[in-house]
Amino acid sequence: MTTLAELDCQTAAPDVAAAPALLPVVGSDTLVPVVDGRSVPYANLDVAASAPALRAVADRVTEVLPLYASVHRGAGYLSQVSTALYEAARARIGEFVGARDEDVTVVTRNTTDSLNLLAGCVPPHPDGTPGRVLVLDVEHHANLLPWQRTGGATVLAGGASVAETLSGLRTELARFDYALLAVTGASNVTGEALPLAEVVRLAHDAGARVVLDGAQLVPHRGFSLAQTGADYVAFSGHKTYAPFGAGALVGRRDWLDAGTPHLAGGGAVRQVGLDATQWQTAPARHEAGSPNVVGAVALAAACDALAALDPAALHAHEAALRAALVDGLSSIEGVRVVTVWPDATDPVGVVTFSVTGHDPGLVAAYLSAEHGIGVRDGRFCAHPLLARLGYDAGAIRASVGVGTTGAEVARLVDAVRAYVEQGPSARYAVVDGCWTVVDDPRPVPAGSGLEGLFATAAAGFLADAAACGPAPDGPA
Repeated sequence: MTTLAELDCQTAAPDVAAAPALLPVVGSDTLVPVVDGRSVPYANLDVAASAPALRAVADRVTEVLPLYASVHRGAGYLSQVSTALYEAARARIGEFVGARDEDVTVVTRNTTDSLNLLAGCVPPHPDGTPGRVLVLDVEHHANLLPWQRTGGATVLAGGASVAETLSGLRTELARFDYALLAVTGASNVTGEALPLAEVVRLAHDAGARVVLDGAQLVPHRGFSLAQTGADYVAFSGHKTYAPFGAGALVGRRDWLDAGTPHLAGGGAVRQVGLDATQWQTAPARHEAGSPNVVGAVALAAACDALAALDPAALHAHEAALRAALVDGLSSIEGVRVVTVWPDATDPVGVVTFSVTGHDPGLVAAYLSAEHGIGVRDGRFCAHPLLARLGYDAGAIRASVGVGTTGAEVARLVDAVRAYVEQGPSARYAVVDGCWTVVDDPRPVPAGSGLEGLFATAAAGFLADAAACGPAPDGPA
């Protein structure tokens, strides 16, 4: 029988398996234990959930930490330095996504935060009802729930093809006076997308603005508000190789200047009285409290590193890895790759698949425990889409980025093949809804404080989040 060590060294596609990472990331040399007693390099194929920090980002954070102090209202020298760092980072983040001269960049926590902020700024309909927002059922919950909560959302089911979906959008936009069309730049489930130029044209022709959920697009493709004509873009640092707690909403100023302040607190106000408050305009209007200076600097550093890459090299790297995933997984009996629009072009490096007759959580637990591979299982905060596609029980998602190597992709394909053909070598059981290794022999990192808790941590999370459904979801 082929050993686990041999399986981890096999290559699913020799030409792609030799592909190196495009940029160095923190943790690429981290070893993790597997159940047979070995330690293997961790293969992080869960980049779509949270990407590792670029080495350049970590270095930049180390550089600026000694300079950190209060911002905007401090007279001290380091306060002035920190303010300059923060505002320079804001400008760089806006430039990275092609902000127009009149656009504003609001530093947020992540994409979810950004879209909730914008939801409070959509002007009401002239009849006094909430401003109407059109959204597709393919969206991540971050680009669905904020609009539903405003009471003005219409959720349109996506079509079986790109052409059918565009036709549905055109028809629906003509039915009502929509203020906004909210659309993903790339699906967090399949990496597929609608042609953005066509989507923007349809919306603008109907008098609606467009906000782009750029969480999965911005880290993988060049994007420009100015060039596409989109009105707003939201994205996350933790998906853009800067996991230090900052994200951004970038776009047209008028709604953001007049909208409901995202948080009520210091820094967002001009004058406070006991009976009335005068609010700042954007971006300060939506950045109450002490801002995440280090997070903003980290995100700006990631933007610089990604902007310095040759776009053709970035595209070729990701396309090759994605093709190896799709081709390799599709060649395994019983494995099905999920698609939303078969006619979609140029998807980003996100691939979701299922193994017929096998629980996605078990497959993911096996990949981790026996091969040191990190993937995501569940419904990926896209419950309506997974339900429509017939995956109520969830699926498995592998995703790549600039720090991914071809060898890691090959390891995954070979490991899934081994699972299908030979089955697991360890015993697994469901504990409070989570697949775990029975009598798991893997140690936890020294000094982590997790001794005795490792086997129950995930189960505890699931117990707390039981209302979310039968499978865990990833972070927004």
